[in-house]
Amino acid sequence: MSLIPRNFHDLDSLFDNFFAPTAWKSEQNQFFAPKVDIKDNKDHYLISAELPGVKKEDIHISLQQGVLTLEAEVKQEDKEEKDGKIIRQERRYGRIQRSFTVGNTVHESDISASFTDGILSIKAPKKAEPEQQSRKIQIS
Repeated sequence: MSLIPRNFHDLDSLFDNFFAPTAWKSEQNQFFAPKVDIKDNKDHYLISAELPGVKKEDIHISLQQGVLTLEAEVKQEDKEEKDGKIIRQERRYGRIQRSFTVGNTVHESDISASFTDGILSIKAPKKAEPEQQSRKIQIS
């Protein structure tokens, strides 16, 4: 199995929007796809996603028809005041989404997740692959 992100674009369109800003949710339903690391360990896959500024309770992970999806809502406001006057105020709102095709190669009920210091870690235990039995076929 390969854990290829489902929002992977082909190389022909890679540079079409090269200079476009990072896409936060807007009227066009755009979203931000977080950076991830995917490790294929002997008995499980480990997916680590960067989710800075996201609260644990705003993260949702689902598995449906062999597709593992992580989603989060970002609501962040930074306000800086000096002598009762606002000198800087920034807001960031949006939706984060990333999906991966896992097929039927993982134990769905054993998938676990943890969230520490802005890093979401998802552990997906692999199913044991059935042994390939070979036999000699007689030609008649």
